Amino acid sequence: MPRLPARLALAALVAIATIPAHAAEPIRVGVTVSQTGPAASLGIPQRNTVALLPTEISGREVKYILLDDASDTTKAVANTRKLIDEDKADVIIGSSVTPASLAMVDVVAEKQVPMISLGASSKIIDPPGGARVWVFKTPQNDSLMADAVADHMAKHGIKTVAFIGFNDAYGDGWLTEATRALEAKGIKLVDTERYARADTSVTGQTLKMMAAKPDAVLIAGSGTPAALPEKTLKERGYTGKIYQTHGVANADFLRVGGKDVEGTILPAGPVLVAAQLPDSNPIKPVALKYVHDYDAKYGAGSMATFGAHLYDADLLLQQAIPLALKKGEPGTPAFRSALRDALEGLHEVVLTQGVANMSPKDHNGFDQRARVMVTIQDGKWVLLH
Repeated sequence: MPRLPARLALAALVAIATIPAHAAEPIRVGVTVSQTGPAASLGIPQRNTVALLPTEISGREVKYILLDDASDTTKAVANTRKLIDEDKADVIIGSSVTPASLAMVDVVAEKQVPMISLGASSKIIDPPGGARVWVFKTPQNDSLMADAVADHMAKHGIKTVAFIGFNDAYGDGWLTEATRALEAKGIKLVDTERYARADTSVTGQTLKMMAAKPDAVLIAGSGTPAALPEKTLKERGYTGKIYQTHGVANADFLRVGGKDVEGTILPAGPVLVAAQLPDSNPIKPVALKYVHDYDAKYGAGSMATFGAHLYDADLLLQQAIPLALKKGEPGTPAFRSALRDALEGLHEVVLTQGVANMSPKDHNGFDQRARVMVTIQDGKWVLLH
């Protein structure tokens, strides 16, 4: 075979040497969130957050493939299969809500692709083992938040509580955990009601709760549909305390609820009141950066904690990907398995919502640092001390 002239050979070597690092196989992150449908107030800030994520981690190009599951469980499953089979995703982030996330668990386990859920229920990751070894989540477990609610109620003399929640896995999880937490504090649950995310009236349920004359009502919903029971309670003249869950922590809830949600009490992730956190809190600078970046792109005051859950998922990946790259190349089973292992081994990772310490028995990793109690005053979130 004839030799290349020295000039051409040198040019070829220079060309090879100057090929950018991202010419290697990229890391593909599949994202399915509820950009439309009843959970859109959760999914839209999550969709928006994707634009804030780094496109390179550890010298490798990162590609985000974003799909809308329309708040539909079947669509979320179909999206997950597409992202893995067609788009070759190395990891899945999503979905926005518990029912969809639960339905995705078996798919990612079958395909052996790690998943970081944005749903709240602890049922997404518990009990550990089986298909759930591939699944992690960034929202705080409902058990952690239910304890905070019960503690606050006990300290403020609440003796009886009525409960109304979604008639799906989110409401199921909260009813289980709230029942446990309230019982531990000697607080009596005097009525339990349920409703669908898409319902337009809860008058019947409201009348039943008010007939039980509870000191407080706990509403276990998420996004804007959680405002419906509270508005109905106020219209019917209820004057007791009203508690919500961390599923309502966004500006859309304040907008839809208006004056009817003034005085609401709820547990939330620290990012919701980032500027009000003490300077000694290690979460504060991380949370403030997300708030700043989101508001700079989408408008002052537009940040929602639901988007921060997706941001936190990426912060976990930023720690886990360099470790996984030592054991495999993106697009391979070895890389995906190593990424799962790396996520499970993360310790003291500071996120916008807490400090994560993962383990084989805990794929959420949050402790009490991941929650604060807040209220609504003059249409704004206010940290309770």
